[in-house]
Amino acid sequence: MAVRLPRPRRFDCYVAAAGLLGGLLLWGIGLGVRPADEPVVLFDGKWPLLVPLVVIAACELLRRSAPRTGVLMGTVALVGDTLTQGSLVTVIMYTDVMYAAVLYGPPASARRIPWITGLLTVAGTVVPFALWRQPEALLIGVAVGIVSFAPASTGLIVRNHREAADAALLRAEQTALLAEMDRVQAVTAERSRMARELHDMVANHLSAIAIHSTAALSLDDAATTRQALGVIRENSVAGLAEMRRLIGILRDDGGDTEPAAAPTLDGLGALVDGARANGLDVTLDARPGVGLPAPVELAAYRIVQESLTNALKHASPGPVLVRLTRDGAALRVRVTSPYGGRDTPRAPGSGAGLVGMRERTALLRGSFEAGAVADPGGPDGKIWAVCAVLPLTEGDLG
Repeated sequence: MAVRLPRPRRFDCYVAAAGLLGGLLLWGIGLGVRPADEPVVLFDGKWPLLVPLVVIAACELLRRSAPRTGVLMGTVALVGDTLTQGSLVTVIMYTDVMYAAVLYGPPASARRIPWITGLLTVAGTVVPFALWRQPEALLIGVAVGIVSFAPASTGLIVRNHREAADAALLRAEQTALLAEMDRVQAVTAERSRMARELHDMVANHLSAIAIHSTAALSLDDAATTRQALGVIRENSVAGLAEMRRLIGILRDDGGDTEPAAAPTLDGLGALVDGARANGLDVTLDARPGVGLPAPVELAAYRIVQESLTNALKHASPGPVLVRLTRDGAALRVRVTSPYGGRDTPRAPGSGAGLVGMRERTALLRGSFEAGAVADPGGPDGKIWAVCAVLPLTEGDLG
């Protein structure tokens, strides 16, 4: 089966055509490299010069598409040119073919060709001088070095610079890609954090508003309606204040808006009082100790807040117990509420609360569980329990 050579590049065609025309011009005016009476010249006359010239011009067509084939054919053409009166254009085109073989050839060829041409240069210098003992013999090695080793070395230097530039560009692209991935992850994490904060800060107030507005609309009692409207106003004002503080955190206009301080466990009493005002029978048993890390306090506060909101929306009438205890290097949060006996929730929910509590616990590398557990004192013999274990050590918080 015939081997089909790759199609030459357009620039290589221009190089081959220019070299061939230049060689034909020198051939036409009878300008050769060596006189016809030199011993090395086996084929005298003008016509033998054309064969190596045409072959080396064809090698120029392969300088990038098939550089190894080009340099092998070019070497044969150069040897043939040496046996004639020689053409300067043939020698010049051979140096370009040698240069291209190192620059565009496979990595193995790029490493081997400079070594081979270097050894040939040394041999072309030492062997003739050892045989003839004439200083002029050293010129053979110089000629071999100029024709082969110099272009091969130049091609290797240029190739190394290009590879270094490509490697630097690749590293820059990888760095930019990693930076973009970090930015996307940071934006995603910040959006998740703000979503949790928004849900935990506002959901409790909106749930109370929904529940008491339903009571005001369904009961034809002026006192009950007035009480419900009072609770609605109180929760709407508190929710608006929370929203303003959250907007203050999000703003970045250089104004005087100060971000609100993160809530701590000292605010659990007020949180429980608000839940009681909304109709929950809440008992607080908090013994968290002192010296808790700020992320742990914030997570515990938000978990209790969301648990009370869920109890307000979903729990049956009955006691709600909030218990915080410090157990070694962890803070344990447990909130229980009556489960069962209610067909529909008092206010709609999306399930984002449980997701947010689970995410907060996971960020601290703790454990979280929420679900119905058996309890003889609860409706249908069950209660709903939210349990979170929040590590306190720096290693767990990292």
